[in-house]
Amino acid sequence: MRRGSITSAVKEEESEINMTPMLDVVFIMLIFFIVTANFIKEPGLEINRPDASTAETQENAAILIAIGASGEIWMDGRRIDARQVKANVVKMLADNPQGSVVIQADEKAVADTIIKVMDGAREAGVSAISLASEPK
Repeated sequence: MRRGSITSAVKEEESEINMTPMLDVVFIMLIFFIVTANFIKEPGLEINRPDASTAETQENAAILIAIGASGEIWMDGRRIDARQVKANVVKMLADNPQGSVVIQADEKAVADTIIKVMDGAREAGVSAISLASEPK
């Protein structure tokens, strides 16, 4: 009698599926997807973009710069001065050398501030600069 109970216990242990290797693979895949994900860096300011009938969607916009209605400049979630645009763009270009600059200017923003931001981006070595707008 005793011998039969031991063999059934051994059979129960052998029939269980070991989940550890599967969990390891799932965990490694999760880490892979998190590391390779392309995160969008928002400038940190809510703006009202002007409407444009010829607006086009731009891919690979790595550097976003927001200009508010009162002339404040936001980049990577913090407010910066117009003289700091070049240094910040250079720093962000180190992460993505093929990145382009998209300026999200409020419809009431002053043109002088927009030009200062564009000049700072050009001095940093970016030639692909776009102004964001809302499609009509």
